[in-house]
Parts: sequence; C-alpha cells; structure tokens
Amino acid sequence: MSDALTLLSRLPAPLLAWYDEHRRHLPWREEVSPYRTWVSEIMLQQTRVAAVLPYFARFMETFPTVQALAEGDTEQLLKLWEGLGYYSRARNLQKAAQVIMERHGGIFPQTYDEVLALPGIGAYTAGAILSIAFGQKVPAVDGNVLRVVSRIIGSEDNILEDKTRKQCRQYMDAVMPAQRPGAFNQALMDLGSAICLPGGEPLCEQCPAREFCTAYQQGRQRELPVRISKTKRRVEEKTVFLLLKEGCAALRQRPDHGLLANLWEYPHVEGQLEEEAAAAQLAAWGVTPHRWRKRLSARHLFSHIRWEMTCYVVEVSGDGQPEWLWADKEERKRRAVPSAFIKLTRELPEGKDNG
Repeated sequence: MSDALTLLSRLPAPLLAWYDEHRRHLPWREEVSPYRTWVSEIMLQQTRVAAVLPYFARFMETFPTVQALAEGDTEQLLKLWEGLGYYSRARNLQKAAQVIMERHGGIFPQTYDEVLALPGIGAYTAGAILSIAFGQKVPAVDGNVLRVVSRIIGSEDNILEDKTRKQCRQYMDAVMPAQRPGAFNQALMDLGSAICLPGGEPLCEQCPAREFCTAYQQGRQRELPVRISKTKRRVEEKTVFLLLKEGCAALRQRPDHGLLANLWEYPHVEGQLEEEAAAAQLAAWGVTPHRWRKRLSARHLFSHIRWEMTCYVVEVSGDGQPEWLWADKEERKRRAVPSAFIKLTRELPEGKDNG
C-alpha cells in the first residue's frame, strides 16, 4: 500500500463519526430518492448550498417526478432556473428525464455506465447518485474532495488535470466503506465545504483528519492543492440596451444552440459604443430615443469568456425589430433572462428590490 493510501485509509472512521454529528440537514438528504439526489447535485454544480435551497423547493413543487420534468414546458423550466446560471444544466436535466422515460421506462438507471450516458451527468454526479440513492460503492470526486485528499497526502499534482482526478477516484474507491458509501461521499463534500476550505484558512482544529493530514502537519495549507489553469478567458465587448416603452422592455430570444441557448436577452451589439454611435444603432433598429436614463458598465464571467458591457437604459418609441418581444411585467416574469444582464434587470421597476 502506498504512503498516500496508508494515510487515506485512516480517514473513513473519524470522517463518518464527524459527519454523524455535524452533517448538514438538507431537503434532498432528509427525503432521499434518485430523482431528488440527481436534481440537487446538478443544481449544486458551481452554486452554493444556501443559494440552491429555494430553487430546489420550487423545482420539486413544479416538477415533482421524472415524468413531470420530461413533459414540462421548457420556458417554465428556464424561468425556474433564472439566477442559478449555467443554463445548459437545466436543459440537460430535461433531456436526461426524456431519455429516462423513453429508454428506461421512467425508472432511474442503476448502473454506472447507464447513468453516465445521461445528458449532463459526469463521473462525479454519477458517483453521487449511485452512492447516495442506491448505496453503491462508487466515488464522487469534485473540487472539495480533491482539495481534502491533496492536503491529507501532501500531493503537489495539479488538481485541474484529468490524471490527478483519476488518481483521486482510485484512492477513494480503495478506502471508501462498502457499508456507508453515500454517507462517506457526503461527508467528504461537507468537510470540503465547511472545514477544509479553499485558500489559506481551513479550520484545521475542527477537522477529523488533522492528526494524519500532511498539509496540517507541515503547515502547507496555503500551498495545497496545486491549481494551474491553462485556459485564459476570451474578452468580448458588448453594448447592451434596456429599451423601455409604455411599461414594456424589449427582449429577444437567443439561438437554440451555443452560449445561453434559448434564453431571453436585451438587444445588444458587439463593441463598446459611445452615445452618438448608440443613437445611430437605435435608429438602425427602428426606434427613437426620447430619454437616456442611465449609462452603466457591467462585467460577467463565463468559464472561457469575459463579457465587458456598456449598458444604456433608454425610453424609446417605435416597434424596433420584428424578432423583438415588447414584454410587460407579467410577460417578463415568464421569460428567463440570464444573470449576465442583472444590472439592467435591476433597472426595471420590479427589479429595484432584487439586489
């Protein structure tokens, strides 16, 4: 047994004891089903637990079963997801629900390969579902687990590389208990999110692994884990318009593929336009500005893109482009507008209290 496995083999007993005392009480843990576990894990990707809780409750009320999700209205689904970001997660949830209905008779599959084949499900989510909902001994390795393991064994391997993640899954597969695999995976999640924090300030004195944690023993918490990203975000400049007319705002729908597919957005063009050029753009669209309310700057980060936006809030007349929807307050409630445009959304009367 390698030195790493020797250290990690000491983890299950104290970790599960700690989890039994300190585990987070969450709705998908109190009432466990494959469907609830799956939805919660997808929502929790890139999103904090506190932010997910109200979304999960609304989602389960609207789409309580796989069948309800498979047959549900996509526009309503995206609206429910509004604010969580990474909207492809919601679309893949529905696609996967449709696959489950068509290929599995509405019953969530129980083999690793079948679960992994569902749209939007990777190795981590497959492991979480199979271990938590079905009691199968399958690791679930995410950033939290990689951080915990790297610190315990003192690994200097880059956790952003696939080979490091693969090695970590092998370690976890070797040491996770067959009796409580779901609890073990959830305990690692909780330890990483509550104790073994990113950055340089983990709460080591409260950690059940501190007696055999290499980073703690050597004072290397700030150094580990090693994260070296090879990807730089591409910068895109945009000028975005919140066009207001008789209580309505202009929206248009994005294409059904690519970034933010099918979502609704405020009209915009590439580049950062000064007011004179912005007025010319409005004229080209067939609208006339009557009052320039405000000019804003906004930035939004995607995984590989950074939007730098100049935003104009303008009262106008004219119908504009044929594909535009002039949406009143009630209509806007039914349309999913991505959080990339949150600064403009806050300029709407009903948005004043949102931020």
